[in-house]
Amino acid sequence: MKQHFMMFAAYNQWANSRIYDAAADLDEEEFHRNVGVFFGSMMGTLNHVLTADRIWMRRFTGEGDAPAGLDTILHRALPGLQLAREAEDKRIIDWVGALSDKALSGRFSYMTVSDMRTVSQRLAPALDHFFNHQTHHRGQAHAILTVLGRPSVPLDLTLFQRSEEGRSFA
Repeated sequence: MKQHFMMFAAYNQWANSRIYDAAADLDEEEFHRNVGVFFGSMMGTLNHVLTADRIWMRRFTGEGDAPAGLDTILHRALPGLQLAREAEDKRIIDWVGALSDKALSGRFSYMTVSDMRTVSQRLAPALDHFFNHQTHHRGQAHAILTVLGRPSVPLDLTLFQRSEEGRSFA
């Protein structure tokens, strides 16, 4: 099971890098343009993914900053957002790499952001959600690029597994 989550942590980093590279080709107006996705723009979407990751990592580890809302804007400009994303991806990889089988089969409790209630659940299904959530919103980032007339960014897991970074997970 640990190898499975290590693969998704590495895939997450790889896919984020591809999306951020594509976002770097947007001008400032395009980066901020509301195109109708859930968090409006590329800026809003990328901030949401980072915000949610920080909230979950705080839940998982008890450490780090956890924004109060899911629509928190951590960085309005791409360079600062990208640096924060790269640091969070490394944090995720390091944390997953340090997990024991016992921890993966265990439970944890946390307070929800939306309705302030305590939830207790197994760690492994929560990690499934964590990585699936990132994939969901990277799909929206992909749609934003398409709406703005930019090239599609291939993000398939099998493409990652065929890459230098992902070959060991294939």
